[in-house]
Amino acid sequence: MSIPEFELISHHLCPYVQRAVITLLEKEIPHQRTYIDLSNKPGWFRHISPLGKVPLLKVGDEVLFESAVICEYLNEITSGSLHPTNPLTKAKHRAWIEFGSSILNAIAGFYNAATEEAFEQKRQELVDKFAWIERHWQGNSYFAGDQFLLVDAVYGPIFRYFNVFDSITDFKIFVNTPNVQGWRQALRNRLSIQQAVTEDYPEQLLMFLIQRHSYLSNLVHSKTGYFPVGAN
Repeated sequence: MSIPEFELISHHLCPYVQRAVITLLEKEIPHQRTYIDLSNKPGWFRHISPLGKVPLLKVGDEVLFESAVICEYLNEITSGSLHPTNPLTKAKHRAWIEFGSSILNAIAGFYNAATEEAFEQKRQELVDKFAWIERHWQGNSYFAGDQFLLVDAVYGPIFRYFNVFDSITDFKIFVNTPNVQGWRQALRNRLSIQQAVTEDYPEQLLMFLIQRHSYLSNLVHSKTGYFPVGAN
């Protein structure tokens, strides 16, 4: 199958965009990335995005939306699947991918929590979610052993948040999950995951966190003294 021309419509911080970028890189698919400001969406973007969200994948004159659909499509049109071959195992991987999306929702609650009490509830929710993975861990370097798969592409962007959170203080999210922590480090070392964001990602995320005006926003400033230009 010939590979069409791909353009990925992106946002610098979006973890769902990162899933698609990682898949493109793992599959060695040439592509162009176009970054937009989601707080000031271009008219052309609103015209082609039915949900008003990124990522979008322009495939020639066609447009795909939703990261899961994009990743599955990229996997299907190239050789060497990023899914297990066994149908039940593949279904379980897809279930853990959905679980990853629930972790992203919890992360959003974590950085948006307005009070210390709400913040602690979300922190504990994250601890509990990673404990679920720890209890069901059967991997090695990666989720299913030594082979990098699509489920790993999903969790790379999740763990990236905690690289920045760790620069604020130790929130003790992974204290009792050594296997998850090892997986986190293996993904951090993966070239496709490193290259899924721009070099200024940590600073952009810190600015974003401060602009939440949340409990974590105050921690960013008080613990690090960080107050990037443009934050108010």
